[in-house]
Amino acid sequence: MDNKNEPYNFSWDDLGDIELGRPNLGPMMDLVCYRLMEYTFKDVLSKEFGNEKTKEIFIAAGRLAGEQFCKNMLNVDLSFEELISDIEQKLIDLKMGILRVEKADLENGTFTLTVSEDLDCSGLPISGETVCDYDEGFLAGILSVYSGKDCVVKEIDCWATGDRTCRFEARLLG
Repeated sequence: MDNKNEPYNFSWDDLGDIELGRPNLGPMMDLVCYRLMEYTFKDVLSKEFGNEKTKEIFIAAGRLAGEQFCKNMLNVDLSFEELISDIEQKLIDLKMGILRVEKADLENGTFTLTVSEDLDCSGLPISGETVCDYDEGFLAGILSVYSGKDCVVKEIDCWATGDRTCRFEARLLG
């Protein structure tokens, strides 16, 4: 059954009440736990569906997360500069990474963004391949909700390719 055109069921409320549920441990965890989950998911999905389909799944999940993050944690009424400042601070506060905008052409809807010390790849061995598929989707989801246009994001530099920061090219469509 192909349900690709049906909306996802995820709701921000699905994250639960973390304060209530983790009164002693709190909201933070060690990065190794996140990577353990991410890379075991990638391995199992790749064996089941192949590398390209797994990449598509991670991009789609990242996009959904970015859309929900934007709708629930960001103010889309801000100017682009104010929004970026808000995202930068929230990503640091949540220990997700350090976002910077290298280039922003608002008129043409193209951007070059970097994320340093990210969750997905900082410190990984060099494999020669970009690995931040989830981040591609996450950034695309945020920019799509903010702009009201679809957005595609492609990672062009990655720690896993030998760079020390992840660099993404983003383009608004339509």
